[in-house]
Amino acid sequence: MSADCCARGDDAFDLAVIGAGSAGFSAAIAAAEAGRRVALFGHGTIGGTCVNVGCVPSKAMIRAAAAVRGAADAGRFPGVTPCKAVADWPALVEGTARLVDEMRRRKYADLLPRHPGIAYFELGPARPCAQGVEAGGRVFRAPRVILATGSRPRMPDIEGLAEVGALDSTGLLMLHDKPRSLIVLGGGYVGVELAQMAARLGVETTLLARSRLLPGAEPEIAAALTDALRAEGLRVETGLTYLRASRGPEGVTLTCARDGARLELSAGRLVVAAGRVPNVEGLGLAELGVETDARGAIRVGPDMATTRPGVYAAGDVTDREPFVYMAAHGGKVAASNALGLAALRYDDSAVPWVVFSDPQVAGVGLTEAEARAAGREARVSVLSLEHVPRAAVGRDARGAIKLVADAADGRLLGGQIAAPEAGEVIQTLAMAIRAGMTARELGDAIFPYLTMAEGLKLAAQTFERDVASLSCCAG
Repeated sequence: MSADCCARGDDAFDLAVIGAGSAGFSAAIAAAEAGRRVALFGHGTIGGTCVNVGCVPSKAMIRAAAAVRGAADAGRFPGVTPCKAVADWPALVEGTARLVDEMRRRKYADLLPRHPGIAYFELGPARPCAQGVEAGGRVFRAPRVILATGSRPRMPDIEGLAEVGALDSTGLLMLHDKPRSLIVLGGGYVGVELAQMAARLGVETTLLARSRLLPGAEPEIAAALTDALRAEGLRVETGLTYLRASRGPEGVTLTCARDGARLELSAGRLVVAAGRVPNVEGLGLAELGVETDARGAIRVGPDMATTRPGVYAAGDVTDREPFVYMAAHGGKVAASNALGLAALRYDDSAVPWVVFSDPQVAGVGLTEAEARAAGREARVSVLSLEHVPRAAVGRDARGAIKLVADAADGRLLGGQIAAPEAGEVIQTLAMAIRAGMTARELGDAIFPYLTMAEGLKLAAQTFERDVASLSCCAG
């Protein structure tokens, strides 16, 4: 797209937005729909992380890998003969790239002509200044600026890592030829998702973690996922310290330590999934008085304002949740407050999240440890999926449901689910928490039989009774 294709002939705007991803587009559209004139600055590929190198390509390939696994696993049903699906890695990568191109066009580039109040510029790096924004040797005047420059994969400080051709998550998703074997370094949601995907597509895969998988998840939920991955044949090594990476006879060798013992792991390629860092370089934040945290993320208040008057921020560049849907929410909040449209507040009181593993892992609200750290006397219930009828008919009881409630009044504080359909269920729990429901009220609610959501009702009943003693739909 040409630079300043939508400009109206001058460089004065009501709002300038630096970053053309989910947060930036959300902010720009909110402002344009309110009749304001917006300068939107992109740098690199329009659309940001999610559509280009994150959510869309990864979930597309994860679904393809699930289809391969489903064919091989069909024998769990009586009378069904499993088969071996053949995955053409290059064709899958190319098809995923076409999907990304289509979604980037439909949900980003093609939206610009529908919003004539947005002038889109690609002039190289843009940065805030006293008058508004500097880009391409020009100054664009705007009384309010929103920073939405996103984030990028983090490469940890490990000796030799830069010399072994380590891939990040983007590199793996774009790798044309299927690797024979992989080491995936990082037990967070990105590492878990990519490791399982690769293994299901026929890559010998080892998944490594400094502590345990999904360290922010409930221990019972993380353990259920770890057991499921190992049952599929993934090698999962936890509690590691990474010492150095080097070239080896198989490609890459990673030397680690655990409990004082050295461990050498080798594979054709090494994938690093060790979190992300905010894109703040070149923005001149210190000179403007925009505060950042220890990670380099921009500090924002509930109105998404930074510590510099007139400058707001949204998305992965901030110290808020790194979810694309919260980036869009933050962009809308930032635009509304920057332009005085409405006094919106960033609402993270009950934000659901999903790990697209199999079983999926999803959660919302406080964990047991977080509730106790906040001074709440927490009660918990943990329900194995073997007690959920949906799991029984699906012949797949991998996983568990854990709920956390306040012992004083019974109100639900949080919960997590490891189940094949956890991502489809978690919003029900999020709405229950947002509505202030108690565990007893959730347990008394009517749920359709043979749905995974019914597991929430059973888990809520588990606070008070043994659901194994109940008949179908009882209680």
